[in-house]
Amino acid sequence: MVITGRVPLLLALGLVPVVLRPAMGTVWGWLLLVALLSAVDWLLAARPTTLALQRSDVGSVRLGHDAESRLLVANPTTRTIRALLRDAWQPTAGAHHNRHRLRLAAGDATALTTGLRPRRRGDLRAVGVTVRIPGPLGLAGRQATLDVPGAVRSLPPFESRKHLPSRLARLRELDGRSAVRIRGAGTEFDSLREYVRGDDVRSIDWRATARNRNVVVRTWQPERDRRVVIVLDTSRVSAARIGDVPRLDSAMDAALLLAALAARAGDRIDFLAGDRLVRARVRAAGARDIAATLQDTMADLEPVIAEADWAALAGAVNHLGRQRALVVLLTPLEPASVIESLLPVLPALLKHHRVVVASVQDPALAHLRDRTGSLAEVYAAAAAAQVLHQRRRASEILGALGVDVVDADAERLPPALADHYLALKARGLL
Repeated sequence: MVITGRVPLLLALGLVPVVLRPAMGTVWGWLLLVALLSAVDWLLAARPTTLALQRSDVGSVRLGHDAESRLLVANPTTRTIRALLRDAWQPTAGAHHNRHRLRLAAGDATALTTGLRPRRRGDLRAVGVTVRIPGPLGLAGRQATLDVPGAVRSLPPFESRKHLPSRLARLRELDGRSAVRIRGAGTEFDSLREYVRGDDVRSIDWRATARNRNVVVRTWQPERDRRVVIVLDTSRVSAARIGDVPRLDSAMDAALLLAALAARAGDRIDFLAGDRLVRARVRAAGARDIAATLQDTMADLEPVIAEADWAALAGAVNHLGRQRALVVLLTPLEPASVIESLLPVLPALLKHHRVVVASVQDPALAHLRDRTGSLAEVYAAAAAAQVLHQRRRASEILGALGVDVVDADAERLPPALADHYLALKARGLL
């Protein structure tokens, strides 16, 4: 049972009979009258469960973008129902304009719309629909929370999508060059042209040269149908926040841009995510909608407070096949984690694949290192300088092993990783 604001007003009106006839009997009599009217009004109110509620599927939406949940409310009774509805969702769904007043005649139905703006990735669910129906006097009413299942799947926002057109233009330029010096089996013959200084002598076509006055070389199309394996680290080091965004989300953004670009280049994409266990696995084989597939797969991934088992992740990469591939490890360049866990497994990976480590850099470290205005800032600057030195040392160790390192802040990492992929493609190193 719920009461409305009319009950306190009605109790306040009781001052009039109390002043006219000051006695405790008058007070109790007025209170009893108000209670009786409220009880009758509650009995005459329709039950919330008499309404028929049905929710349409919301589907998926990118994090931070708007979506709508539509709720169909029908009145199957023979009386007119006035009600107040609140469509409740978990807080991170960002529900707004979710309170609705309605008046439904007998047999009528209406659709109510609740706005959603997710603030967290994953499946965000409806909590319930609270229905309050007042009685005919407007003093009291019935209220109940009904379970009307609903969910919206919040996907990674893929903010780096804005860099895709410029990288695709560079990819088309790479495909259309008149000469691409690529060595190794499996390249496709493109055309013949005159020899210029710097060309590989092994590309000389001696038969064509014999028919011409100048030396002629063969040119080759950039090699396609290569493998790109993206490994996303979901261990404890990915939980750190750079600004307002977790490292894991920034790494996802870089992975999405690389996967979309590589798929357009005709390469086959494999994706792994894990820490001590493999949390997600996708074999998309160059699908044109790879970005949408990866967004759906990444939606539920969260950092796990545990160390990454790189031996298990490397084994999962090898299980995908021994064909040479570009293996991109999206993991923070944390010295302890790299040296103790990642370094021991790199020789086995490098034996069969080309490995790139892509790391989200924290620009706050450089800011701390440069601030020395007070004693506390001097200590903070010394600590930041030590961390930056350890990161550089870890990067140098990886480089000495033959691993490419792409280390940039959250905004610059996706285009930097895409540019590195294009550079490898242009040099024929994939």
